[in-house]
Order: sequence, then structure tokens, then C-alpha cells
Amino acid sequence: MALTYDPARADLSAFLRRRDDGRESLDLLVPDARCAGCLSKIERTVLALPGVAAARLNLTQKRLTVEFGMGMGDAGAVVTALRRLGYPASPYDPGRAQVAYDREGRQLVLALAVAGFGVMNTMMFSVPLWAGLFGQELGPATRTLMMWFSGLVGAPCALYAGQPFFRSAWRSLKARRANMDVPISIGVILTLAISFSETLLGGRDAYFDAAVSLLFLLLVGRWLEHRLRARASSAAADLLALQAPTATVFGPDDALVARPLAEVRPGDRLLVRPGERVPVDSRILSGRSELDNSLLTGETAPAPVAIGDECRAGALNLSGALRLVANARSEESAVAAIARLVEAGAQSKSRYVRLADKAAAIYVPVVHTVALLTFAGGWALGLGPREALIRAVAVLIVTCPCALGLAVPAVQITASARLFRRGVLVKSGAALERLAEVDHVVFDKTGILTEGRPSLLDPMPRTLAMAAPLARASRHPLARALAEAAGAGPLALEVTERAGQGVEGTIDGRRARLGRAGFLGLAGAGCETELWFGFDGDTRIRFRFADRLRPDAHETLAALAARGLSVEILSGDVAAAVERVADTLQVATWRGGCTPQDKAARIDALTREGRKVLMVGDGLNDAAALARAHAAMAPGSALEASQNAADLVFSGERLGAVTAAFDVARSAHRRALENFGFAALYNSLAAPAAVLGLVNPFVAALAMSSSSLLVTLNALRTGARR
Repeated sequence: MALTYDPARADLSAFLRRRDDGRESLDLLVPDARCAGCLSKIERTVLALPGVAAARLNLTQKRLTVEFGMGMGDAGAVVTALRRLGYPASPYDPGRAQVAYDREGRQLVLALAVAGFGVMNTMMFSVPLWAGLFGQELGPATRTLMMWFSGLVGAPCALYAGQPFFRSAWRSLKARRANMDVPISIGVILTLAISFSETLLGGRDAYFDAAVSLLFLLLVGRWLEHRLRARASSAAADLLALQAPTATVFGPDDALVARPLAEVRPGDRLLVRPGERVPVDSRILSGRSELDNSLLTGETAPAPVAIGDECRAGALNLSGALRLVANARSEESAVAAIARLVEAGAQSKSRYVRLADKAAAIYVPVVHTVALLTFAGGWALGLGPREALIRAVAVLIVTCPCALGLAVPAVQITASARLFRRGVLVKSGAALERLAEVDHVVFDKTGILTEGRPSLLDPMPRTLAMAAPLARASRHPLARALAEAAGAGPLALEVTERAGQGVEGTIDGRRARLGRAGFLGLAGAGCETELWFGFDGDTRIRFRFADRLRPDAHETLAALAARGLSVEILSGDVAAAVERVADTLQVATWRGGCTPQDKAARIDALTREGRKVLMVGDGLNDAAALARAHAAMAPGSALEASQNAADLVFSGERLGAVTAAFDVARSAHRRALENFGFAALYNSLAAPAAVLGLVNPFVAALAMSSSSLLVTLNALRTGARR
């Protein structure tokens, strides 16, 4: 049983968190929050409470974050208000949230299984009834028996499988709103009622099979939505997973102790060995090394660090051992800050209201009013209650929002399938709607416009073979690129790696060095994208490296411009490298040296200007911007956290997937609008016919099914090649 809190008997002050500005905040788990109506009502109610400064509900995580004014935190008042509103809440705990999520998943799977069982077995008794349409009439007793069997199997299955929709409809009605589950629930219940009525009174038609079949199809969509929510909520968790679970800490007697990351405090002395990630934001006390910050900044070149330099959590130590002093706790690290930005971006996406829900706000009350007036008017005009009820049910069946409900999902499924065949995975149907609205594209440089790995320029076989034995013995990214270009071969002997400088060893009995210009005794600091090699007292050889552009980068940017989209580049790499790529691709707007916060702030600024931004990125420094953009894409080679923060993921080395996704999204948008138009036209013709008694429930079911079929066929045109 879910744990709830009664503020009259529980002290919730221990769950208040004090922020840096002295104010307090509270995180609550609200498991019954499902739709945009829930979101607006909960936030509006909590914001109206005294002392509450802000309230934000994340529908994906079912987490309500409440911020209080200075010294005004009253957690009990918030929980009491939510309970009175019909949304029991408890202090947010990730473990409890996961339990609630798993329980919801099990309930959906069980309901889906019951609906599937009901569909298969109800049809067994419905087929003989249908046979009467083709001249194979059953006797009255046999026909009634088949209808009773159909009802005995189908009705219990429909009542059980419909529980997710019935509960959602009831919550919506309590909030004085009507979502898509309201007409579905009423339609199912009245269909069962009229079917039992026809069975008892010896009527001709029963619709038990239609009720349970509708629920089965709807539950498939609800379960898929449930699975998508799990993927959406994992982006921030994946970011935090980049932090090491433990840190190596020096004790009072300098003994090394492995301590859980959550227990590391500012001032603790840490040891980070080569190949390990920096656990928390720290400052170097002793040692020299090179850090791979590519996940944090996108900069391709390793950054040399020495005593006094700052290191950020998540950076990979490449060469020398480092002694550090912690500057912050794990929840205050750079990685944690990015995770909070990702959560905020995901929360803003949850406010997106689908076109179908907007239409339902008008459609649902109108249809129900028409059905009620049909029943009352028919009875008042002399029809018996049975005939009046049949007409009212025919109105509900013929106007059942199946076509309206399929208008968007059918298009989304078709568009997603077409994009999948082109190497693009669509993680959310709403992403296609947002992508169709995009008018500005922001690209990361490293790994997006470029291949994301250093490549040797102008390799000469003779010099390459000379340096390769040392390169194969090094973990440095440039050395690995050199070794890859040379291929398999012998290793140097007596190899020693100097942190931040290079590697030296013996090749064929001669001492040789590979590394920075200064390491080989050359004047000047040299360039971050070059290596020097030479034997002692011999000629020095320079190897230059570059991150090559993707093969279709020019073509893709030109295609986007031809479609009326503007483009800019935001990168954490050094400005000179970004400028070279921007000049090559003829992109006028660019910026280098961006932190994750800089990228997220730029996306927010563009949004405030009214732009609809598509962000394309792959690194940890892109995750926050991906989450805050109107739509987001990431390559399949991207960091897992960035893939989870993105709406679409494309595979392969070609950037043309961005253009293909945009074209299919626009096509899907047109098809969805066409489907909405057809659904409106169909209902404007079918509803009057049902009101006038020209359509009985059986014909209404056929018409409703035909409208759904036409909507589906139109959806198949989405993104079709011309």
C-alpha cells in the first residue's frame, strides 16, 4: 500500500531543504498526477497557499517541487491541500517513486492481458451473431444464448481493463475538466449497458466485443506512453552516474580510504589515479597530468593541469596521479548542476499539450450534451425510454473520439517508422510536433559537425613507422590516433610517460621521445593539436592532427537554409577551432568556450526571442541545452545521458538525418491537421444522423470504425517519398 502522510500526525519539517539563498524547498511524490489538467490544478492550488513562492510539477517523475519564501516553509499545509484536492502526496523518495512506477506498469500490463483475453474469447461468440448478416440466421434462443455468453466474458473483462481510464476520467471530472478518457469511459459503460439491455429485451445487436476491443487498443498506447516516461526520466540519472560511486580519500594518518561519494566534504584530500574520473569539484595540491574534459566542455584537446588548477567532477585523468582537495559536495558539483538543468528542461517539456487534448476540451462536453439532449428530447417527443437510450448511445458511439484520438498517434507511429528506416529513432511522438515548428538550429561542433576524434593529417609511411612504437604505448588521444593510422606493430621498450609532457622509450636500442614541443627541447609552447617525435640528438618530426568535418556537413547546412532555417554553432571547444569550422561551413553566428550553463542560457535567450530551437549535440556539456530546446537530436555515438535528454537519436556518420527528420516532421504535422479536419467533418455529418434515428448502434459502430480506418490510411502518407 502506498505510504501517505497526515500532517496532523507527522512532522514534515525534516524534509525541508535549505537552499543557498536561505530559503527552503520541499520535494513531494504525487503518484496520481497524470495529465496537463492535473498539473495546472496542483500548481495553481499550491501557489495560492501562504508563503509559497513557486511550485513546479514534473509529470514524468511525479515530483512536485515547492519553494517557500524566507522563513515561511509549511510542508504540512502543502500536503493537506493536496489531499483535499484528491492527490495524496508524500515526501519524494526515488525508491518509492520507482515502486509507484513499477506498480503502475504492472497494472497496465495486467489490464492489457485481460483485455486481450476478452477480445479473443468474446469474438468466439460474436462471430455467430455476425453470420446473421449474410443470411445464416440463428434461432431466437440460440441468438440470445450467444449474446449472454458474449456479455458474460466481455463485460467483466471490459470493466477490469477499463480501470486506468475510469480512474483518470473520474479525476478529470473532479477537477472540472474533460480529458480524452471521459468520453472513452462513458462510451464503454453505456455500450455495455445498452448491450445488456438489448440482451434482456431480446434485441438484435450487442456490442460487448466492441467495448473490450477498443480498450485493448487504447491500453497498448497507454503502456507505450508509460515506457516512454521511463526513458525521459533517466537523463538526469545518467548524468549523475558519470560521477564515481566512491572517492579515494586520505585519512588522518594519510591512509587511503574508499568513501561513498555522498560522504565527501569540502576540505577532504583526494587521490585520483590515471584512468579515474575526478569525483567532485576540486583543486590540485600536488602532481601534474592531463585531463580529458570532452564530456564536460566538448574540447577535443587534453588539458594540462598542475598544482593550484581547478578540476571539475566528471573529468577523466589521463596520465599522472593527482592529489586534490575537495571544493564542494557531490550534489554541488558541475555534473550535478547540469543534471538539475536537464530536469528543469524535461519539466518544461511536460507542459506541452497535445493537439488532441486541446480539441477534447471543446469536443467532449459538446458531444455529451448532444447525447443527453437526444435522450431527453426523444423521450419528450413520444419515444419510449429504450428507443431514446438507443439513439443517445448511437450518438456516443458514432461520435466516439477514436478518429480524433488516432488523428495524432497514427501519424506519429507512421512517421516514427519511416524515420527508423532512415536511421532515426523517435523517442516521443510530441517531439515530431515540436520539430515541425522549428525555425532555428543550434549545432555543437565536436562529434556533430565534426567526427569527434582527432585524425592524422598528411601521414607519411616512413615517419609514421618510426614514431608508432612509442605511440602504441601511450594513452594520450593524439598518440592513439597516430597508432591507429600506423596499424599493428611492435612496442617501444622501457617506456616512461611524463604527465602533461609526453612519452619516452627505447626503439631499436635508441632513446626516443613523443610529445609536446618543449618535451623534445624545442622552443615555444607548440600547438595542442600536434605531436613531435625524435631520437636523442636527431631530427625532430612534427605530426599534425585535426577533427575532420562530417562528410555531408556542407550539404546538410545548405539544405536547412533552403528550408528557411537559420543555423548557429555553440561549442565548448577553443574559439580558434570553432571559428575554423564556422568559416568552412559559412556559418555567421558561432561561439566557442561555452560551458553547459552558457549553452542552456543561449537556448533560453533564443526562446524568449520567440525562436523555436532545435539543438543537436552529443556531449555532457550539451545535455542541459538538449533538455531546454524546443526539440533536440543526438547521434547514436553520443553520451547516454545526452541521448536520453534528446527527442530523436540518429545513427551513422551522416548528418543528413537532421534534414530527413525535419521533412518527415513537417509532413506529419500536415497529416495530423488533415486528420483533425476529417474527424470534424465526419462528426458534423454523423452526429445529426444519429440524433434523427437514421443510425442505429450497429451502423454507428461501423461508421466509427470506418472513420478510424480512413484516418489511419491518411497517416500512412506521412513522409512518403515522392
